[in-house]
Amino acid sequence: MAQVAPVVSPTGVSAYPFDINQVSLTSSRFMDNQNRTLSYLKFVDTNRLLYVFRSNHKLSTSGATANGGWDAPDFPFRSHMQGHFLTAWAQCYAQLGDAECKSRATSFVSELLKCQNNNAAAGFSTGYLSGFPESEFVKLENGTLSSGNVPYYAIHKTLAGLLDVYRWIGDQNAKTVLLAFAGWVDTRTSKLSYAQMQTIMQTEFGGMNEVMADIYHQTGEKKWLTVAQRFDHAAIFDPLASNQDQFDGLHANTQVPKWIGAAREYLATGTKKYSDIARNAWSFTVNAHSYAIGGNSQSEHFHAPNAIAGWLNADTAEGCNTYNMLKLTRELFAIDPSSTTYFDFYERALINHMLGQQNPSTSHGHITYFTSLNPGGTRGLGPAWGGGTWSTDYDSHWCCQGTGLETNTKMQDSIYFYDSSSLYVNLFTPSVLNWKARSVTITQSTTFPASDTTTLTVNGAGDWAMKIRIPSWTSGATIAVNGATQSITTTPGTYASLSRTWTAGDKVVITLPMKLRVIAANDNNSIAALAFGPTVLNGNYGTTTLSANPKLDLSSVKRVGTTGLSFTGTADGKTVNIGPFYDAQGFNYAVYWAVSGSLPS
Repeated sequence: MAQVAPVVSPTGVSAYPFDINQVSLTSSRFMDNQNRTLSYLKFVDTNRLLYVFRSNHKLSTSGATANGGWDAPDFPFRSHMQGHFLTAWAQCYAQLGDAECKSRATSFVSELLKCQNNNAAAGFSTGYLSGFPESEFVKLENGTLSSGNVPYYAIHKTLAGLLDVYRWIGDQNAKTVLLAFAGWVDTRTSKLSYAQMQTIMQTEFGGMNEVMADIYHQTGEKKWLTVAQRFDHAAIFDPLASNQDQFDGLHANTQVPKWIGAAREYLATGTKKYSDIARNAWSFTVNAHSYAIGGNSQSEHFHAPNAIAGWLNADTAEGCNTYNMLKLTRELFAIDPSSTTYFDFYERALINHMLGQQNPSTSHGHITYFTSLNPGGTRGLGPAWGGGTWSTDYDSHWCCQGTGLETNTKMQDSIYFYDSSSLYVNLFTPSVLNWKARSVTITQSTTFPASDTTTLTVNGAGDWAMKIRIPSWTSGATIAVNGATQSITTTPGTYASLSRTWTAGDKVVITLPMKLRVIAANDNNSIAALAFGPTVLNGNYGTTTLSANPKLDLSSVKRVGTTGLSFTGTADGKTVNIGPFYDAQGFNYAVYWAVSGSLPS
């Protein structure tokens, strides 16, 4: 079995991602996260994950224990989590060649095939596959679905996981199950009018348009694009196509997957409306609805544009939202790689939200659902109905735990992009790129963001340009080749282009000077986060509780030593230790401060 390339090439693309198997991480905090998640992926009892599928499809669950939390046998949209496992296993096999992950993915799919093949006995239609009865879709269509149930959201995860096992591993069972299940979706939705579909889409449906467009790209069968477009949600898409921000009050993560779907539909059709929707949604979210760490939403919802300082609560920055915003960012960069806008955001959200979302003190990569930004907040807050703590092996299975599996098994997927004549260096992450098409290997060595320098060692030859992201937060960036500083433009917010005939052993050293900066809340300049280069900082308050944003004298902030990310400052008249927010686990912290004075020059 081998990876399966898509049949249909995307339209409107100017830069391309490398396949997941061409980039690997080397030793770093990113790799540590990956390894913890990999440990969990190889630990988890697959019979427990299969329990609700087997039970629902009238197969024996003998000897297996049911999961708790969102995968419990009585939870409305049980079985959403398993698709994330399939994707994560497939990604680990694709990038690491991990045989156990491959075996787990393919054996799990073979069990799902048995479930699907028992549909007649279970009383379900051909192709159906879920941990809950098909009758939930009848209820959705006739308006009697219980509040909070989201059946299309759940099956989207299964479809996406099956697709990933097929395309990354080449498993034919995954293709069989996927196309039968997609066929069930086609049959069901083809019977509904446009108006009925629009009503159904008032209930969260995940990325159904995305996965159906992806199945079209993968197979070349146009009917899947037709199914994708049935999930175009006019109430959300039409205002965005007209450049209107109507997010206030919307459930945030319900929307982002739709926008990713719009981007994928643009790549399938070239229809400008789709790219307008995706681009406008991204711009509104990043510029008017995101916190300093790159996350968005409070209590899972959007508020009015620029409403930040008034919503610094314990339930800010749901993890799923940022996972999906990174996916959307990646799609939009491929369409328009002309400035660093997209990857400046990607870096911000990846380092300051996603990296620290995982608990480094546990071996299984447990995550937090919300990343709290209230004064004296702490990581490790799940939803109130999920126990309010870090995720667990078997008793949480929240949406953010699922997306966390995916995030931490593809940390390397956007470091580099390419076009016909160039390599884009988007992220400064220790990694090795195997650029197979040019027989070139590039090794990136760095301790970024703890330091401002990264070295790229080229092994191979040829004529091409290295396009290096010069982040908007830096100034005075320099690029040297084999010790000689290059006279090329390094304007912040642009890609510096280094064109040459490369020879084996060439070393490119990129220096991106960092300094302290203030990131004010959009709606209140006196409430702000503190950053050094790309890294959002936090004050360590130990077990102390806070009732208001600490009053920080900006002029008091000083670096401890000449390297690293340790600082001190005076807040509320007391010295506080300040460090990178991605390391803020196990204590109460302050991310936003009531600021006064000016930073030292």
